[in-house]
Amino acid sequence: MVKKEKSTEKGMRNRYYLILMTIMTILSLSGCGLPFFGKNGEESGPSEPGRADTGFVLTGPDSFDSADTAILVNRNEEDDTLTFLNLELGRKYTLSMDGTTRLYDRYGEAVTVGQFEKGDIVDITFLKTKKHLTTMQLSGQAWVYEDVQWYEMNTAKGEVTIGSDLYKLTSNTQYLSAGRSIEPMDLNAADVLSFQGIDKQVLTVRVEKGHGYLRLKNDENFVGGWIEIGQSIIQRITEDMLLTVPEGSYEVNISNKGGGGVKNVVIRRNEESMLDIGDLEIPEPQKGMVLFSLSPSDAELYIDGDKVDASGPITLEYGLHQFIARASGYQSITQYIRVAQESTGVNVVLETLGSGAGEESSSSGSTSTDTLADYYKVYVDAPAGAEVYLDGNYVGVSPCSFKKVEGVRVITLRKSGYETRSYTVNIDNAEKDLSYSFADLVKQEDSSKESSSGQSGESESSASSGTSGSE
Repeated sequence: MVKKEKSTEKGMRNRYYLILMTIMTILSLSGCGLPFFGKNGEESGPSEPGRADTGFVLTGPDSFDSADTAILVNRNEEDDTLTFLNLELGRKYTLSMDGTTRLYDRYGEAVTVGQFEKGDIVDITFLKTKKHLTTMQLSGQAWVYEDVQWYEMNTAKGEVTIGSDLYKLTSNTQYLSAGRSIEPMDLNAADVLSFQGIDKQVLTVRVEKGHGYLRLKNDENFVGGWIEIGQSIIQRITEDMLLTVPEGSYEVNISNKGGGGVKNVVIRRNEESMLDIGDLEIPEPQKGMVLFSLSPSDAELYIDGDKVDASGPITLEYGLHQFIARASGYQSITQYIRVAQESTGVNVVLETLGSGAGEESSSSGSTSTDTLADYYKVYVDAPAGAEVYLDGNYVGVSPCSFKKVEGVRVITLRKSGYETRSYTVNIDNAEKDLSYSFADLVKQEDSSKESSSGQSGESESSASSGTSGSE
């Protein structure tokens, strides 16, 4: 009996050891190991020889420790980095991007980095410790006005009026044209702009449609006449004039003493185009009678700069003429009329002065007013040797000067072999002279811009033209 019990006990021990050995064998073959614990009782795996902690953090879709609303100011495609301008401190910083970076439009739809432009206002998240961009989205806080033609910018006051709303320009405001940064005075009233901002601050001004330059060739017979470019530019033709024109294709109407015609021209950004009008003819002048009806009846009438008696019909040559009507207590009017028949009548009604007291209503779009004495001048001291044009009219070769007239004016600098530049300046009403020294002109690198006449930077435009003896 005792023997049987001992035998049974021994058998049970053998079965126990057999089961234990089987379990250990299975664990060994499956590669599973029992956990190890460190000195502090923390679970750890078996040590691996040659492995060290590098401090590397794997960035993923949700890896960020910072967020910002900023302006995208640059992109370096070579090393996949983006540079941003912080709006609060006005400081720039650069972040890297990779396949884990997620990009969205303002509606949360996924986009590519190529759909972002310099100057865009964006909301970003990033891993500051690694300078890694996690997400970038066009900011929902920002407003955008695109293809704006009618605006009034006063960089001296740091203001811009868009429609009827007044906005502030700030030290952070970015000015861009063709993907490069420009100065505020590089903007021209002829430019079509887009604006981006937050609240009442404009943070980005981008030139969507820039400007070029137009020069007339063989225009001797038309000096003193009129040039009309598209629907927005009407100006007297002067000797050696150089007009600043928005880029695009235009019909150009040339008229003088009942003659002239229409030509087509293409204006390219920052390039000078030449329009030959030598084939246009001026026939024997035809004249028509124009009877003006003025309200109030005692208003003064000026035609092409000369005061006339409006009590009876006025004889004018066929073509375009400018008239100005003025009366005390009323807003002045400056308009254009085209004489194209033997007789016609024109009704002129002046509005009484209101909130715009002292202002002149004008269809020419001019913002300047002659308010200063003749003896105050504006001097252009540099760059030396450049042709200087004021609002398209030739002034002289710098250093030179012209009469100081308060308002927004365009100064254009031209020199053979160099890129033509124009600057928009705000001339004050201070009773003293004013001087400007502009940056040196940049040499032209593209020799293909030279025209057949050998004048660098000019492209000659010829197009369908037709003489018009009577319009």
